[in-house]
Amino acid sequence: MSELRNERHLSMGDLLSRIDAGEVDTVVVAFTDMQGRLQGKRLHGRYFADVAVPQGVEGCNYLLAVDVDMNTVDGYAISSWETGYGDMEFVLDERTIRLLTHLPATAMVQCDLVWPAKDGGNGTAGRAPVVQSPRTILRRQLDRCAEQGWAALAGTELEFIAFDTTYEAAHDAGYRGLTPANQYNVDYSVLGTSRVEPLLRAIRNHMYAAGLDVEGAKGECNLGQHEIGFLYADALTTADNHAVYKTAAKEIAAQQGKSITFLAKYDEREGSSCHVHLSLRGTDGGLVFWDEDTGGRSALYDHFVAGVLATMADFTLLYAPNVNSYKRFADDSFAPTTIGWGTDNRTCAVRLVGHGAGARMENRLPGADVNPYLALAAMIASGLHGIEQELPLPEELTGNAYTSGLPQVPRTLRAAREAFAASQIARAALGEDVVDHYVNMADVELAAFDAAVTDWELRRGFERL
Repeated sequence: MSELRNERHLSMGDLLSRIDAGEVDTVVVAFTDMQGRLQGKRLHGRYFADVAVPQGVEGCNYLLAVDVDMNTVDGYAISSWETGYGDMEFVLDERTIRLLTHLPATAMVQCDLVWPAKDGGNGTAGRAPVVQSPRTILRRQLDRCAEQGWAALAGTELEFIAFDTTYEAAHDAGYRGLTPANQYNVDYSVLGTSRVEPLLRAIRNHMYAAGLDVEGAKGECNLGQHEIGFLYADALTTADNHAVYKTAAKEIAAQQGKSITFLAKYDEREGSSCHVHLSLRGTDGGLVFWDEDTGGRSALYDHFVAGVLATMADFTLLYAPNVNSYKRFADDSFAPTTIGWGTDNRTCAVRLVGHGAGARMENRLPGADVNPYLALAAMIASGLHGIEQELPLPEELTGNAYTSGLPQVPRTLRAAREAFAASQIARAALGEDVVDHYVNMADVELAAFDAAVTDWELRRGFERL
């Protein structure tokens, strides 16, 4: 799959040739922020070729220290008014260069973040990475895998709700009373998805052109809810593609006078999930999660899953990073509430599927608002903890996990924040700086939510109390 994807990616030489020929005049230079969104700059093609490639690109460090509304906030060690809000440098990852065919003459390259050299010299080799950057956090866990001779393969299943309402009109309406693109349950309905096919087809084809290996599209349970699936790849490529897809899908929807939301829970009906599939392979391609001699799961696979389960509460903040994320956790909803595992059991937080080369674990906890880099980093870190400690896999949960009586996942952002902040496993695996940074992110969101007066409160109490 990597080979297929790379054939549709551009080399730096290809991109520069297209700029010289006038085929590309805009290059989006982007990184992924704490909320999983692409941030960066649109550079003129000639400037990109003549200046950005040889000399680098800079961006203010507040981009990793803002809330969802892009407000600068207190409490972050890497940036503040006292430190002067200095720059970070973007390190172009040439493996991510892709055309964005839904935009005219536009290409994109994704970046890592490093701190500028103190002596002001040129070049980025050897400069300190910004450890709080989601891409760096995932890279560090992948490096831990590589030290053991393993590579992580992953796939994300991302749901969204589409509306026949522009983003501007949705804003003016307070994001309420929007018209879903399908106004009845379209779960797997071919007839239902046909009504949204112009949008779904455009997203599929433009994402294929951008180097993603598209599987297909299908309807989901809620009104206007859909999922477009992509083949799995190495974990970093999957996270990069996930971020590109979320941004491009919104842009394509806007071009058609529609809007898309990746909120975990838009309304009282079914929420939007992002199930994350993960497995390990040897760097030589050998199986790690399967024992070919016994024809079953390997002991290492069991330890890995045991680690994910043992630390599920510790890392829930990275699986469910927003106040709204926890609205999705409801019994009998296909969103997990129970920390348990089962073979092809969709009521559990962890579902084991496949066999042989296809054997993998599915983490069903994340919603569509998840930052894929952080979720994958958390899964790998917790799985490696299970391997290192040789944790035994608990007894398999059969039947209905919602009524099993097993421990529950944290049900609020505040509870998840407390578990993450107190986790010595998270601090050992990710580092103190990373944990403190994302604890502060939770504190910022909680303070904003606690200060808000919701429409529910107004409807319930304005006249009656």
